[in-house]
Amino acid sequence: MIVTQDKALANVFRQMATGAFPPVVETFERNKTIFFPGDPAERVYFLLKGAVKLSRVYEAGEEITVALLRENSVFGVLSLLTGNKSDRFYHAVAFTAVELLSAPIEQVEQALKENPELSMLMLRGLSSRILQTEMMIETLAHRDMGSRLVSFLLILCRDFGVPCADGITIDLKLSHQAIAEAIGSTRVTVTRLLGDLREKKMISIHKKKITVHKPVTLSKQFT
Repeated sequence: MIVTQDKALANVFRQMATGAFPPVVETFERNKTIFFPGDPAERVYFLLKGAVKLSRVYEAGEEITVALLRENSVFGVLSLLTGNKSDRFYHAVAFTAVELLSAPIEQVEQALKENPELSMLMLRGLSSRILQTEMMIETLAHRDMGSRLVSFLLILCRDFGVPCADGITIDLKLSHQAIAEAIGSTRVTVTRLLGDLREKKMISIHKKKITVHKPVTLSKQFT
């Protein structure tokens, strides 16, 4: 099989269709839980459409977003990395409406053993996620909510941005509530801060999609 960055992992899942336990196509509406921390790690997921939020829930009840996964991402792979059966570490939630392929972890493990190139692709994907997690932690370290919001928008530009004539459009329909949940704020505060950025002509919003007009300038002035 010829391996390409965009299609290889999806092909692995689809080629398992002839096995005893073929992959399952699943859909989740926004805010629906895919798995909880502590759930058995029995399946690996490939994100076909939409975005998935991974978060950690702490004893005090605080939930911290650690990553937003885009299409063509694989998640639920901790057991593959450790080589041991383990429970889920993260809370995985549909950040938008999503469509997933899932397969038993044993089958994915066998596919990776048979094709070392796939292992390298998965490592690259995980490396990108680690970088995003580090950026999210830095974002949440800001005490000022304005800086926290801007940092989050810049992360979204990096991972979900589509260049356009006016800057970079974040290819996600984002409600103010969803943004607030991701950065540990409130909907009222996010609405006010987005309004301030619009007045300064730093961003525009059309049908819940945010366009950042000058990301570099925004980064220098507000973070």
